[in-house]
Amino acid sequence: MKTLRTRIPHLLTAVLLLLGVMTAATAQAQAAPQRVAGSANVCSNTPVPAGWVITSSYQGSGCTTGVWYTIADTSGLNSASVCSQSPIPTGWVVTSSYSTSNCAGTGVGYYIGNTAGQSFAVVCSQSPIPTGWVVTGSYSTSNCIGTGVAYNIGNTAGQNFATVCSQSPIPTGWVITSSYSTSNCRGTGVGYNIGNTAGQNFAVVCSHSPIPAGWVVTSASSTSNCTGTGVAYNIGNTAGQSYATVCSYSPIPSGWVVSNSFRATNCVGTTLGYNIRKA
Repeated sequence: MKTLRTRIPHLLTAVLLLLGVMTAATAQAQAAPQRVAGSANVCSNTPVPAGWVITSSYQGSGCTTGVWYTIADTSGLNSASVCSQSPIPTGWVVTSSYSTSNCAGTGVGYYIGNTAGQSFAVVCSQSPIPTGWVVTGSYSTSNCIGTGVAYNIGNTAGQNFATVCSQSPIPTGWVITSSYSTSNCRGTGVGYNIGNTAGQNFAVVCSHSPIPAGWVVTSASSTSNCTGTGVAYNIGNTAGQSYATVCSYSPIPSGWVVSNSFRATNCVGTTLGYNIRKA
């Protein structure tokens, strides 16, 4: 009996420690998000995991929304058929759209494709455009229900120049060097010549061009090369500089201040110029 009495506290301690470990493990498992493999049926108000898509939607009981989604993982895939309310994975595009009874709520489905390893693609105008890609042309099509417009898009990786439509995204660090009327860009009728400023210190751009971070507008003039505004900017990179003279509508780089202003004669659209310096 003496031996048993001395062992009971040790046994109780071991049991309590085991229960603690099991409770902690259970809590950790409940707290960690669980990734469902392959596909699953979920209520329509359930967040769709990154990289997953909605392959069908239908009405049914059991969900407060009254709508269920079938979702699937796109890992390892290059193409898929999804509903128009589906998230589109990063780097994927909508290659066509169509009417379907498999997508309750919208009645529209998309064929989507992965652009990884690709340089060119034809997409519907409602498609996301991957980072670094541009719209090189647009035209009417029956393959894109909802907009009736398709885009030719291209990857600018490794390129320094491109011709794009005015509705195209402009990649970071690129500028619009000229703009013109064109029949190749349905919807706007305007095209842009764009260039990459990487490794450059000066450029002439249209006034509706994005100005890269750290660059300033040093002067402006009228031009026939910029359809839409008729104004061109001379811009310069302030990297390695401490002072600059700019037009009053120039962006002021982070960490720079205006030291004084003056009457400017070489800044079309304003009569004011700034001397700026690093703070």
